[in-house]
Amino acid sequence: MSVVNLTVSEDEAGIRLDRYFRRHYPHLTQGALQKLCRTGQIRVEGKRVEASTRLEPGQSVRVPPIPMAAKPARDVPRPLDDKLVREIQRMVVYQDKHLIVLNKPSGLAVQGGPGITRHVDMMLDGLRENLDDPRPRLVHRIDRDTSGLLLLAKTPGVAAKLAASFRGRDVKKTYWAVVVGRPDPLSGEIDQPLARLGAGPGAITVAADRKDEDAQSARTVYEVLDSAARKFSWLGLSPLTGRTHQLRVHCESLGTPILGDPKYGGATAHPSGFTDQLHLHARELDMPHPAGGRLVVSAELPAHMRETFRALGFTPGTTPPPARKGG
Repeated sequence: MSVVNLTVSEDEAGIRLDRYFRRHYPHLTQGALQKLCRTGQIRVEGKRVEASTRLEPGQSVRVPPIPMAAKPARDVPRPLDDKLVREIQRMVVYQDKHLIVLNKPSGLAVQGGPGITRHVDMMLDGLRENLDDPRPRLVHRIDRDTSGLLLLAKTPGVAAKLAASFRGRDVKKTYWAVVVGRPDPLSGEIDQPLARLGAGPGAITVAADRKDEDAQSARTVYEVLDSAARKFSWLGLSPLTGRTHQLRVHCESLGTPILGDPKYGGATAHPSGFTDQLHLHARELDMPHPAGGRLVVSAELPAHMRETFRALGFTPGTTPPPARKGG
């Protein structure tokens, strides 16, 4: 074995060094990688680097002798039940050679966990066009009980670019919610810090004082799009930060919990006469496309929200088709 110099490909633009090594040398542990970086055995363009360094196309990565890593790892798909393949393919609302956008149903978890045996992540092999294609990667997550848009990258390089857009707040996310009551004022920005209490499935998010040690900044822009006799409202919500359960707790902090919320809002969120499911839907993504320009995608409402909209007289109109602008 000898020193190898690898060249970062166009598809690997923006990928972290540790993820680059995980892709090419899956047997190398994170601890071993960090030690090789600290001792200068791994270098980029001849310079010392950290495991978190982000790579650019054309850069040279010096790789010292690493056992059992002569070939890049081949991502072998797991056998997937035909029913699950059909299920996830029905969720696709947009795709091109770079990315996929799904309309996830309410009640389906994005990833596994205690007691979760069925989730989006386990179905992703059903979206490969060819067995040699990389496995699509989740770029972000939405709650299990929330329906709507979920973004996937087809390659690691695209995943890195999209993740950078989310971190840089270049992605505008719009949610629709039905809440109990009507906010006053009818539009504005909720600037309410949040804190996470507990761990695991039982953890909850609560409103926090700005001086609290665990408080995290959380901001949401909201607008009442329609209301029914002040008893129920249809809100448009745009989170400016991405805290766990942010929209649900922010709506509760307005005194208007989201209809059917199983975790927040108490009995107020569960009036009689309505389907007892969370009425929160990731409606639209307006985002930079990794190949240039912007992509705008919208998702149809789930059946339980369509039923509630009809009952309350809310008219959402038609769902616009995906649009790619510029690029």
